[in-house]
Formats: sequence, C-alpha cells, structure tokens
Amino acid sequence: MRLHNREVRQDVRELGALLGDVLEDQTSRRAFDTVESCRTAAIDYRAGDIESREPLATELEGLSPHQQRVVARAFTTYFELINLAEERERVRSIRQDSQDGTLDDSLETAAEELSEADLETVAGILDDVLIEPTFTAHPTEARRKTVKSKLRTVATHLETLDERLLTDKEREQVWRDVDAEVTSLWQTPQVRKRQPEPEDEARNVQWYLENTLFDVVGEVYDELADALDDELDGAIDVPKLFEFRSWAGSDRDGNPYVTPEVTANTLERQREVVIDRYREQLKRLSGVLSQDGSRITTGNTFDASLEADRERLPGSAKTAKERYPGEPYRQKLKLMRERLERVGDVRPGGYDDADELVEDLEIIADSLRENSGETVVEAHVDPLRRQVATFGLSLASLDLRDHRQNHTDAIDEVLSREGIEYKSLSEDERVELLTDAVLQDQPIVDLSRTEDLSDTSSRVVTLFDSLADWQAEYGNEAIDTYCISMNNEPSHVLEVLFLADQAGIVSLPEHCGIDIVPLLETEYALSGARRIMGTLFDNEAYSQVLEARGRTQEIMLGYSDSNKENGFLAANWSLYKNQRRLGQICDDYDVTMRLFHGRGGSISRGGGPMGEALLALPNSTVTGQVKFTEQGEAIAEKYGNPRIAERNIEQMLNAQLRARKQAIEQPEERIEEEWVEAMDTMADAARQEYRDLLETDGFVQYFEQATPITVIEDLDLGSRPASRSGERTVEDLRAIPWVFSWTQARCILPGWYAVADGIDAYLENGGDVETLQTMYEEWPFFRTTLDNAALSLSRTELEIAEQYADLATEDLRERFFPRVTEEYERAVDLVKTIGQRETLHTRDWMGENLERRNPYVDPLNFLQTHLLGRTHRTDVEERTLRLTVKGVAAGMKNTG
Repeated sequence: MRLHNREVRQDVRELGALLGDVLEDQTSRRAFDTVESCRTAAIDYRAGDIESREPLATELEGLSPHQQRVVARAFTTYFELINLAEERERVRSIRQDSQDGTLDDSLETAAEELSEADLETVAGILDDVLIEPTFTAHPTEARRKTVKSKLRTVATHLETLDERLLTDKEREQVWRDVDAEVTSLWQTPQVRKRQPEPEDEARNVQWYLENTLFDVVGEVYDELADALDDELDGAIDVPKLFEFRSWAGSDRDGNPYVTPEVTANTLERQREVVIDRYREQLKRLSGVLSQDGSRITTGNTFDASLEADRERLPGSAKTAKERYPGEPYRQKLKLMRERLERVGDVRPGGYDDADELVEDLEIIADSLRENSGETVVEAHVDPLRRQVATFGLSLASLDLRDHRQNHTDAIDEVLSREGIEYKSLSEDERVELLTDAVLQDQPIVDLSRTEDLSDTSSRVVTLFDSLADWQAEYGNEAIDTYCISMNNEPSHVLEVLFLADQAGIVSLPEHCGIDIVPLLETEYALSGARRIMGTLFDNEAYSQVLEARGRTQEIMLGYSDSNKENGFLAANWSLYKNQRRLGQICDDYDVTMRLFHGRGGSISRGGGPMGEALLALPNSTVTGQVKFTEQGEAIAEKYGNPRIAERNIEQMLNAQLRARKQAIEQPEERIEEEWVEAMDTMADAARQEYRDLLETDGFVQYFEQATPITVIEDLDLGSRPASRSGERTVEDLRAIPWVFSWTQARCILPGWYAVADGIDAYLENGGDVETLQTMYEEWPFFRTTLDNAALSLSRTELEIAEQYADLATEDLRERFFPRVTEEYERAVDLVKTIGQRETLHTRDWMGENLERRNPYVDPLNFLQTHLLGRTHRTDVEERTLRLTVKGVAAGMKNTG
C-alpha cells in the first residue's frame, strides 16, 4: 500500500531549487551565482573532484561584507528547509513501518513482552511506571520563534503534498503557498535583536505542550490499551503513565530575571491554556453525546451528579435545560464547562482540582456503557479523561530550582537578625540547627521582611513566601518540586526544608507540600551520595518528610557539569556507578527512588536516543518512575511535529515498560567483575587525560581563540548569562556554551575526548579487545556509551576544525591541535574495532544525512573562520558572523 507521494530527495531538490529562485528574485543573479559557486566548490571537494578547499576559501574571502551576508543567509535558510525535508522523511518511515508491522520499539512489541508475565505482574508494572519529561528554558535553541512559525507552515504544506491526493491545480496552489512562505522567511531577520525574557521561554515550552503533546498523549494511551487487549488474556486498566513538567519560568539557577512575578504569570497562563483546551473538548463532546433522555437510562450515579451540578449552579442549570431539553448528557457537559470557567474565579462552583473533572468524565463513561455505548466511550470520553489525568489543571507542573549558595546566604542573613551566625557553624551544627528549627512548632523568622536583605536573599525568601500562596491558588500539584543545584551537603537540602517550613508549606509530621530534590553534579557530591542521602534519611525531621511524601525520594543527576568536570567516559561511568549506589542506599532505607536525569540535547551532555538510554540504566535504579530534562533544539526536533512527538513518547513508554519488567525479574543485572575493573581502569585514565588537557597551561586561551565562544556568549539565545560569574575559565563557563563552541568548530571534543586514552590504558594493563567486544555485545551501558561516542566522532570534521585551530597563536595551536587529532584518530579506530563495524555510525540514515549536509555546512564554517580571524569587523560583518553560528547550528542540527 502506497502511503506517500514523494521522497526525501525530491523534497530536498525542489526546496533547494525554490530557495535558489527566491534568492535570485530577492537579491540578484550575481548573488545566486556566488552561492552556487560556493556550493559547487564544497561539493566537488567532498566528491574528490578537486584536491583542496582553496577555491572555496578564495571565493568567500573575496566577497564584500554584503555578499558574505547573502551567502550566510542562503546556506542558513537552506538548512532550515532541508531539516523540514528530513523531518518529513522521518514521518514517512514511521508511517510505513507502522503499516508494515516492522516498527521497532513500538507499543505492540512492549505489550508482547509484557504478555510473558501474569496479569497481576503486568498491572503492577503499569502502576509503577510514571514518565516525567521536564522541559527547560536552557538556551540552546538558536532559532527565533518567528522563524520556527514560518518553517512549521512550510512543513504543513509538505505534509499536504506528501499525504493527500491533489489535482494539478491544487498542487500548484500549495507550491505557491510554499513559495510565499519561503520568500517571507528570506525577508525575516534570522538573528534576534533582543535577548529573550523568561516569559518568552515559558511561552515557547507552553506551545509544544498545548499544540502537540496535549493531542498526541491520548493517542499513545489508546494504542497501548489496544496492544494490551490483543496480547493479554484478560482486561486491564491503563493508569496514568505520563506527567509533563517544566522549568521555564521557575528555574532561578543563575538567572536573576526569573522573579516570583514571572513564576506567578506562568502558572496563571498555563492554567488558562489547559482550561480552554478542556472547554473545547467538552464542547466537541457535546456534539457527540446528543442522546435522547427518554430512550436511555442514564443511571442513579449520573442522575445524582447532574442534580448536584444543578444545585451548585442553578442559573447555568436553567440555561442548560432550556438549550438542551431532554438531553441529559449535554446538560451535564454544559455545567462541566461552566465549572471549568469558574476555576480560580471569585464565583463559587468551580472545580477544586482535576480529580473532580476526571470523576465527572468517568460518571459519563459508566452511564454510556450501561447504554451499550462502549465505542463512544473509547472514541470520545477516554481520550479526554486521560488528557485531564495527564495535564491536570496546570498543563505542566513547575519545578523550582536555585543554587544552594543562594539558600545558604539567605538563611545566614535572616538568622543574623536572631543573633545566629549561620555561616560560622560547621556542617554538623548546621544540620542540628535546621532540624530543631523545622521540628519546632513556632516559626523562627519572618520571611515577609525583606527590607534589610541583599537582592539575592530577598528574591529567595520572597519566593518561599509566595509559594504557599501559589499552592493555595493553583493546587500543590501545579508547583510541588524544589531542585537544589550544586548540592554537596545534607544541610543544603535541610536549608530548603527550613525555608519551606518557615513559609508554612511544611507542617510536619502531617504535611510536606514539596519534594526537595538534591542535584548531584560534582564528583565530590556523587562520591558522597551515602554521606548526603544517608544523613538525610536518618534525620529526625527529614524522615518525617519522607513519610509525608509517600517514602519516595527524587534525586537529580547532572550530566552536563559532570562531563565538563571529568570528560565523557569518566563522567558516564561515574554516573552509572553512582546510580547503582543511590539505588542501594534507597533500598537500605526502604525508600522508593525517582531518578531525575539532567540530560542535555548533545551527546556530551547526556543526549542521545532516549529509549536506549532508559534501557541502559542499572536495573536496581528502575523503580518505574523516571524523570529527565528536555531542552533547546531537542524540544523542537522531538515535539514540533505531532507524529514524531507521538513516536518519541511511544519509544519512551516502550523502553520504560520493558526496563521495569526486566528490573522486577532481575533486580540486579549481571555484570562481570572483569567488566567493572575494565571500566574503572578506562575511566581513571580517561579522567586523568581529560583533566590534564584542561589544566595544561594555555588551554583556556586556545579554547577562546579556536572556537567562536566569544560570539556565542553575545548571542541572545536565552535569558540567563553564559557563565556563572563572568570569568573566563572552563569551570565557570556553563556547559551549554562549552559544548556549543566545540560543535561550531566541528570538533565535538566533549563527546569523545580521552575515550582512546582510557581504552588504551586498559589494553596496556593486560586487557584484550575480545573482552571489550563482549562487553559491547552484552552490556547495554557500555554499548550505549560507545555508540554515543561514535555519534560525536562521526559529526567531528578535523579538516574543518583545523581551520579554527589556525586562528590560535602558533604556539597554542602546536601545543593542542596535534594532541586532539591524535586522540580522535585513535578513538575512531578503537570504536570501530570494538563495535566490529566499518563505519562509526550504526544507522544508514545517519550516513545519508551527513553526506547530504556536510558540503553545505563547509561554506558557513569557512566564512565563520574568515570573519573570526579579522581583528576589526564592521557591523555588517558582526551580524554575518552571528548568522553563521545560527547556520552551522541548523546544519549540525545541534547547539549545546
């Protein structure tokens, strides 16, 4: 069965030709010829038809600033369009494989695997699983919102051309609309003229939740329910399996612009959005449930519920009865819409929480079933019920986050009023003081008094003072988690508990309104996990917090800073070992652990295929609940297109269901001691080599000269600063611009550096390649780690990176670039040998993508290095340079 009218080569060819026409129309034939000359030179070199890239470099360097800007815009726009073509190809592949029954990681395959267990075990697995994607505002999305909107319109037109049967005239009309959108795109500024504000970032996240995920989640539930019905010998209810969360508008770590007012506005806006969506859905449902009350028996439960609504809303009930005489379901739905309208209103009668709305939908569903309306329930009521269970009345729950030093400073300042010098206390003394204060009935400090506090401390105490009001207004579930970055001591958790207690959010032992989540991201914190968590679990006050929160402890792991501190291989091994350690600690204290994986979009920051990552986690840590960050361009790539969003969610659910079943059957995975020793040897050597590189005299200067970090720091990517204190050190630099800079220079060092050194150390210490090959075949952690390194290696282009290295002073270049080159070449050989394959990447589409993209990224890189090498740049050249960063990011489909 043919599902599509087009293929990716046709999309690429026709979009490229259309862009060429627009380029010529909007500029000149000369500009078109210039771009074509650059494109041809890059392709000819890659194809081996010419021996050097000198013609390309000469062409670019000879252009006027205005011509250079046209070239940068042309290639940047090309990648924006080609990304859409590749997105469409992903959709084709998903649909065709689904039709053919060959879709990997599908819910059907998950159900088939679950069917190996008895019904009670399957029900237990479903009850255990809760997947919480958490959207952050971390600044890795290089495109403007306006540009993304135009591209989404083009994507919709491509879908029409590909999936609908059109007449010639209709097809011409669609292409005319594509032409108009690409023309408008060309005329639209690519580079932001102002820094985005936190509320801009919150709206960006909200868009994906409202316009994509809200609709596709119900479809995923339906597919799983159908798959389980086909595979299991007995009926089973599918519980809530997803919950979406967000940091956008609530993450204060390093961002002074995220004020309590921003958080309050975000909470209000998200509630308005989700209530509007529910009202739309209920209105649509009203069009379906037009049953004549005289021909059905609605049942006592439904009748009692409708009567209660009539008493609650007598005026609206009268209107409903007049508008829908004899149609009980429509009357009920009209009153439900009115109750939604009154949520947060001064008028009485609104829903107090999402559970009440779910209950009403279940009452309607039960009544319909009593009237042989099962298919109506499945098609129309169940999807809405699951949407409400997933998105609640808040769309996405907000996580608060701040740096632990800010809490320490704030407590020091407020306690100094009471004659307590908090900072002078030892760690044990701090723990004792905070514990006694939390257990004391009366508050010690007044958080509403901020007049004598520093700006940072004032923001901290105002936040906690506001949190109680937010929870009263929007419900605890709307904002019930507080994450502490750079958490190194037990007192850092107790400080947040103390502030929450003083604000009235905590009243032990009966109530604790927040989950307090330590973020362990340094080697000191990770290696001290038992010291930190064991102290807390034994603590008299914190043990009561655990009881109040169902004995579940969320712990966040920081992939980004761990990698920047230790290097790729050592960081991954440290995270793996410490996850197992945390799992053991929680087991020792009978605590359910929920790991929160602070993953970035790039490989070096924990990125990579999510399904594979979930299946590679230690069995002892797979409790069923899992949380992970989604950020930057990864959000757009995963959730911009509904079909791709649905596929991503399916893969997550497939992996987590299978991982939980595996963890129940085998609580501790079998790992040969020889493998652990091999990893210890490799990680120690890799960490030493990585740290030696970073600490070699002149490395920071080399990094600054051989990458576009100075340009990236000035880009208006996000609302928070690029570094924590403005200092030029690797330690102070945030992980995102660190990775972004190397990616631009086509030397994705954070994703593979020191892997070869680590492997060589193991081999020189008596190890053998055969053992490593066995580890790769049989150990998901090692296979995933090596495959992710291979992805970073395959995206690295040392010939291009050499152009950036040439920007550094000669002594720095000779000190560092040969060292990086040697490490890269050894890593390539070793990864291919261990994986027993001819290419770095394991997916055919990856090779095709790289082959298609690389020749078009080259001109942008050459233009970027040319402009970076100029000591004085005009305003036009500065804008062009910034545009090349956006273009390379689009071409690499990655920033940080």
